[in-house]
Amino acid sequence: MRTQVGIIGAGPAGLMLSHLLHLQGIESIIIESRSRQEIEGTIRAGVLEQGTVDLLNATGVGERMMREGHVHEGIELQFNGNRHRIDFAELTGGKQIMVYPQHEVIKDLVAARLKANGTIFFNVSDVKLVNIESAQPTIEYTNEFGEPQVIECDFIAGCDGFHGPSRQSIPKSKRVEKQQIYPFGWLGIIAETPQVNPELIYAHHERGFALLSTRTPSIQRHYLQVDPKDDITNWSDDRIWSELHARVDLEGWTLPQGPIIQKNIVSMRSFVCETMQYGRLYLAGDAAHIVPPTGAKGLNLAVADILVLSQGIREFYEQGNQNILQKYSETCLKRIWRAQRFSWWMTTILHTNQNHSPFEYGIQLTELDNVTSSPNAAANLAENYIGLPFELPLYKHELSQK
Repeated sequence: MRTQVGIIGAGPAGLMLSHLLHLQGIESIIIESRSRQEIEGTIRAGVLEQGTVDLLNATGVGERMMREGHVHEGIELQFNGNRHRIDFAELTGGKQIMVYPQHEVIKDLVAARLKANGTIFFNVSDVKLVNIESAQPTIEYTNEFGEPQVIECDFIAGCDGFHGPSRQSIPKSKRVEKQQIYPFGWLGIIAETPQVNPELIYAHHERGFALLSTRTPSIQRHYLQVDPKDDITNWSDDRIWSELHARVDLEGWTLPQGPIIQKNIVSMRSFVCETMQYGRLYLAGDAAHIVPPTGAKGLNLAVADILVLSQGIREFYEQGNQNILQKYSETCLKRIWRAQRFSWWMTTILHTNQNHSPFEYGIQLTELDNVTSSPNAAANLAENYIGLPFELPLYKHELSQK
């Protein structure tokens, strides 16, 4: 097979890149190790920044999001038995976020690609990247029928996540990687209960952090800070609800509870591979960076990467130069590190660290008090949460017409 851009991974990054390239008349092929049912059925949280919402709408894949998503104009921070609202709309000139799960974004993008006769191969295995330093790299893999396949292309986009083969194809001596492992884990549940609150509640408590969020009017997603090495079998439904009540209930307000239909524990890390480009290989999304979920940046950073990469590829084909592509890592890393800083800060001020001294705990509470009492501090949180603006010189007008 021959295409212009070979894309490894059918997550938000790979699908969005293929969609944008198609709208610019550039061919691509996506390969994915999982089935369509699996990628569309794996429930993942989704807080979309204003720029992500604007891009999805501008490129024709935002209709269902606007109909079924939940617009939030702020969040609430809870500590010392009180809640404080951070008003994003007021602090950022009317900007807001959209709560719309990641797997729903994937469904919309898969549907758009298939409607446009885009090529996606699911259930592939044994993926290898070959000759990535040349002008004609190839992707070798085994298809779902056990047959070896080869894709010849001009560029390869590694959108295959932290554990995928793309980043590992860059020689270890050439990769610049930085990582922070947090002593916190999140126990996440999906529960059948009425809506808890119109906006997300981030709760700091001496027993540990908790997050209350909504998925639908009858399905809620909640999180508890736990030991990342803990086993989910140690957490009965009764224990989970008891711990949530201890951390989030207020005088006169009790968290509604109901059947828990899913629960799991995930560890938390910050990771950056600063070598986002090597030869004709370009990393995007979780293949290049991981952020703790506290700052709600993962999907949005992937979209930001793809926006830069798609414009660079377009420039290559239309103008014959690689000015944007040559600066791909540098351009993306500015936003990535700012998002890492914000995610680290949110994680640090909200989670209870058993290794902290009483002095450090006092500083933590004062930081929360400062951000909820200082308009300037609140504005800084709001600006980072709703996200840095995207540059959409082309997409708002030209792409939405195609």
